[in-house]
Amino acid sequence: MNTENLYTNAHIFVAGIRVCENRDRAQPSIENVCQLLDFSLEQGNFICKKLIDFGVIEMVEGAFGTRLFIKDHLKIEEIPNEAEASNLEEEVKKFQDSKKEFTQKIESIQAAQAEKKKNLFADVEKKFKEQIEKKQTPK
Repeated sequence: MNTENLYTNAHIFVAGIRVCENRDRAQPSIENVCQLLDFSLEQGNFICKKLIDFGVIEMVEGAFGTRLFIKDHLKIEEIPNEAEASNLEEEVKKFQDSKKEFTQKIESIQAAQAEKKKNLFADVEKKFKEQIEKKQTPK
């Protein structure tokens, strides 16, 4: 699909149905329209189901397979003409944000652990020096 806008794709798909009708002198199948428009079959089926839901096209199963008919092309105008926000993209962004936060938490914890380790080694070194000084001082 070149665009993620259902409104635009609906117009393109209905035009594809009309072109196939004119070219073949028969009602087209989803495969015919997808081949003409260079859409994948999955994209075509998705658009087809949406157009059926809006009452734009009708799918009829017959002896020669499933065929598409334009029912009411004016109902395309009821489809919102705005780019659809992809839920997948939103979820990926949320995941990336949470991963960044998690990474920052891990880094801060690691920094705190490194500081504790440094302080611990400093304390151990100080105690060793004190013990060495005690042993070296005459009684």
